[in-house]
Order: sequence, then structure tokens, then C-alpha cells
Amino acid sequence: MTILVTGATGNIGRRVVDGLVGAGQRVRAMVRDPRTARPRLPEGVELVAGDFTRPDTWPDVLAGADRVYLFPYAYYVPESAALGFVEEAAAAGVRRFVVHSAAAAGFAPSDDPSPLGRHLEEERQAHRGLELMAEATGREWTHVRPGLLAVNALGWADRIRAERTVREPYGDSGYPLVHEADVAEIAVAALLTDDHLGAAYTITGPARVTQAEQVTAIGAAIGAPVRFEELTPWQARAQWLADGCPPQVADWLIELLAEAVDGPGMLPPTGTYEEITGRPPRTFARWARDHAADFLGEAA
Repeated sequence: MTILVTGATGNIGRRVVDGLVGAGQRVRAMVRDPRTARPRLPEGVELVAGDFTRPDTWPDVLAGADRVYLFPYAYYVPESAALGFVEEAAAAGVRRFVVHSAAAAGFAPSDDPSPLGRHLEEERQAHRGLELMAEATGREWTHVRPGLLAVNALGWADRIRAERTVREPYGDSGYPLVHEADVAEIAVAALLTDDHLGAAYTITGPARVTQAEQVTAIGAAIGAPVRFEELTPWQARAQWLADGCPPQVADWLIELLAEAVDGPGMLPPTGTYEEITGRPPRTFARWARDHAADFLGEAA
């Protein structure tokens, strides 16, 4: 059995590959450039050049593949390209899709006109649309829907390395951030066993963790204090725009953080990971220790 992993060099895809290799499976990774991808993936993984936006590459990628970890949004591909790939995969003999989706796919449709409301509805439609593509093939499917990922904290890495400081609005804002290893572990289980067919799993971390608490945990992981400097929303928006962030993204980010100051926000913790594995989800503190090297460097 050959298992095809798309998005194989991403934060989650790499862990999916590792989990499958560790289970003794034959793994094929679809990558844009096998030469640059080779150092990032284990020996023994078959690397095949492919791209969701290049149908001419699909036959080689899909030949003989039995199961697919489907992650086209890693490449921001058009819906038509994702649909074409899924349809060709089914025609080529793929009999199981494990879809990397998002928690938003399980949200109720919304006509909220706010920037955050519009963003979440776009996310819901995009990810649910991908899920429906897999379902429409008539093949086996499982949807893995992570909430907000802890790995987004790597956006602070440069500043922490340089200044040991994080500057953000709403230090008390928090979500149950999920470790990418938890997401990958569920995806691997869905690829290898029949226990999860037809399931849609929303996966979060174990508890709400605020931005200020995240910074403290990173400091503990690297053995050096990291300071949280709270900005006003308008100061933060100006900083993000200066860094090249589109205005609409800055607006919904501010709303996203504001929503979770006094509670879990739009997504409270789920017990999905523990229900499936029998173990509690990895904490943000664990994530920070696992990524300590990303934050280490000389302080200014």
C-alpha cells in the first residue's frame, strides 16, 4: 500500500510523514522540488514532483496510491484545481481521503458582516467545500479539523531572538491552541485504521492559554525571560500594516483577539484527542519546549 502525503514539508505534513514511516508504511510525498525537500523528509520516502495547479504532474503523483492525506490549502490552490486533483485521484484508484480541514468547517453558516465574521464564513465555505469534494467521490473519508495552531506563535520568533520581547494587543486573549503533533497523530490513525471512517474531528489543545501565558511559557522553554508588551488595538494595527499585513486581515485579527479576552472565544476546548488516543492533548508549554530552538538566539 502506498500512502500519498500532500503538504508533506509543512508543519503538520512532516509529522504525518514521520508517523507513517515509523509505522512501517510506504510513503510518497508530493513536493514541488524534490531536491530542496529531500533534507526535510526521512530517508526512504519517495519524493515525486507535483503541484495542485499543474494537472500534468498528477498521474505520476497518483500512480499506485491507495490513500491520500489531502492538504491542498498548503499551496493556496484554487477550488477548481483541488476538485480536479480529487477527481483524478479517485479515478486513479485512491480509495481513502484524509482531509486536512479546519474547525471552521463545522461552524454554522453566518451572515455576520464584521471582518471576523466574513473571514470565518470564507474559511467555513473553503474547508467544507474541500470536505464535500472528498465525500462526493464515494471513497472512504475522514476530516481532520484543527483549531488554532500553537505553531502560529513562531511568528514571534524573530523578535524573541532579537529582543526577548513580544508586542501584541489583548494580552489576556486566549484560545486552546493545538500542537501540530496532535493533529498529525489523528491523521495518521485515520490513514492506517478503519476506526475513523466517516468521522469529522475538531481538535484543540487541552485548555485556553492567553497570549501573555504563551510568552511566559516560551521564556521558560528557552531559559530566559521574555517580556510581553501590550499594544492598543490601533498601535497593533499600525504595526501590522507597516509589516505588510493587508488591512482586512489586520481588522479580523484584532476582532479575533478581542473576542477571546474573557473566555474561550469561538472555539472552546474539545476532548477529541483524548477520546481517540486515551491521552490528554499536548499543552502549549510542551509545544514551547519542542520548539525552543526556534526561539533561541542572542538578545539585543
